Amino acid sequence: MDAAAQEITSLVTIVKGASLPEKLTETVLIRLEQLSKLTSSPTFLPEYDRINRYIEWMTKIPWNLKTQDNLDLVNAKKVLDKNHYGLGEIKDRLLEYISVMKLNLEKGGGAEITRAPILCFVGLVGTGKTTIAFSIAEALGRRFARIPFGGMGDPLDLRGQSRMHAEAEPGKIIKSLVTSKSRNPVILLDEIDRVTDAGRASIMGVLVELLDPEQNHEFVDHYIDYPVDLSEVLFIATANNTTNISTAVLDRIEPLAMPSYSDNEKTTIGMNYILGKAMASSGIPEGALTIDPDVWANIVRPLGYDAGIRTLERTIEGLVRKVARAIVEGKGTSFHITAQNVKEFLPQ
Repeated sequence: MDAAAQEITSLVTIVKGASLPEKLTETVLIRLEQLSKLTSSPTFLPEYDRINRYIEWMTKIPWNLKTQDNLDLVNAKKVLDKNHYGLGEIKDRLLEYISVMKLNLEKGGGAEITRAPILCFVGLVGTGKTTIAFSIAEALGRRFARIPFGGMGDPLDLRGQSRMHAEAEPGKIIKSLVTSKSRNPVILLDEIDRVTDAGRASIMGVLVELLDPEQNHEFVDHYIDYPVDLSEVLFIATANNTTNISTAVLDRIEPLAMPSYSDNEKTTIGMNYILGKAMASSGIPEGALTIDPDVWANIVRPLGYDAGIRTLERTIEGLVRKVARAIVEGKGTSFHITAQNVKEFLPQ
């Protein structure tokens, strides 16, 4: 047996050993049989490379792999409270959503779970839209994948290119399944309002299919060219506003407004959530940095009002880095920040 025949035999073994849908297995084996008749043709190598790459993607898709949902409301509330301060109405809505999933599962109506409206968090930059999607995945015990829509202008980014094109690959939807190694991950459709004007209509058309349970159980990626069941994926969307989202997509989502944070809320978030994480990531021991309560007004609003907490995060991280440098330079092992010395530590 020559080398080309051995390579084809190896691919046949891989396909037969993989957990692919039966019809897809048959289709791929037919293509390999056709390829075996071209071993002496000059087109053999490009065709072999193309089908080899295709089989690699096919075997990476989690056709039958899924995680077990954790629908315990006590656990979900604990995760949400651990990661997010306030947001009472948002948390209540999420717990209601999980309750519906739990009841549908208990009555044997698993297919109905996905018919709940897709949650879409709408709010200004830094108000926690993306991080709360992470928390939902953590609470449910699901894998997480994120697809950024900012600047996207081609629906093929989502749906993939035909294998007739050189270097063709699946779209971001299939890649999200591959990276999460699960057929039921949480997939965040991030900033769906920020697609380009030129590609908006066609991208919104793909979103309609993704978010419609009547259609997404047979989503066809151009590269895969075989229906993939997305009905168990939990899609979550975010947007800065709903103005640029098509009516058909709005009809399939439930917008939830993310509130802006007050200065008092930012102080609590900074003290109880951000500071500890920033210290841990910078290698500063617990207790080596303390900040007087009356200093937080300077930390929360060094440059004026900001609806979100990203400026606050940057300010605290900059402050912590200055302390880390001071420790390394031997200027002390613990630091107490007061109203008198705070300007020495605040990033300029």
